Amino acid sequence: MHIPEPETLPVFTKAQLALRNGLDKPQIWCAFKGLIYDMTDSRLWRNGKHYEHWAGQDLTLELKDAPHTEKVFEKFKPIGKLI
Repeated sequence: MHIPEPETLPVFTKAQLALRNGLDKPQIWCAFKGLIYDMTDSRLWRNGKHYEHWAGQDLTLELKDAPHTEKVFEKFKPIGKLI
């Protein structure tokens, strides 16, 4: 998978990210360490929820509660930067 350089990615605000929660808009996006990932096609994210985590937000601080490491984000292509 080709990963774009972070400086070439479009930027989105927290408010724009919040709308991509699988409910307000059909996209399911999450941010991690300043990058935004599209989780829409993941079978583990349904209706904007992944276990006790919700889409449309920055999950950087929540990762400590997850049973996996940040390597899970390597499965997804970053689509934007969070400002």
